Amino acid sequence: MSDDGQRKKQKDGSVRCRHLLVKHSGSRRPSSWRQENITRSFDDAMARIIELRAMLEKDITLFSDLASKESDCSSAKKGGDLGRFTHGVMQQSFSDASFALQVGELSQPVVSDSGIHLIIRDE
Repeated sequence: MSDDGQRKKQKDGSVRCRHLLVKHSGSRRPSSWRQENITRSFDDAMARIIELRAMLEKDITLFSDLASKESDCSSAKKGGDLGRFTHGVMQQSFSDASFALQVGELSQPVVSDSGIHLIIRDE
């Protein structure tokens, strides 16, 4: 099956992903379990995501540990695991990025209303 055919089939089904979220002052809810009032700028959040991605490029097995410590999402308690979801359930940019990934692939930084994400597709 072509990549386009595989991606179309994925959109009809579901994926399982983990993510790491870095929020900034412009996030739709600039607070988290880690910090009550997030004041970092978008640029600072992006710089941190780029640092974390560089670490993961060297050792992708660190993803769950980094998400547990660094993510501003409550899914950090589960190593960033979001479980299975269908296309369109998450914010558009997040959903599109998740379904575009191959299993085991790490995304580039993904910007959403929640902040900036790194996503890895597990299934």
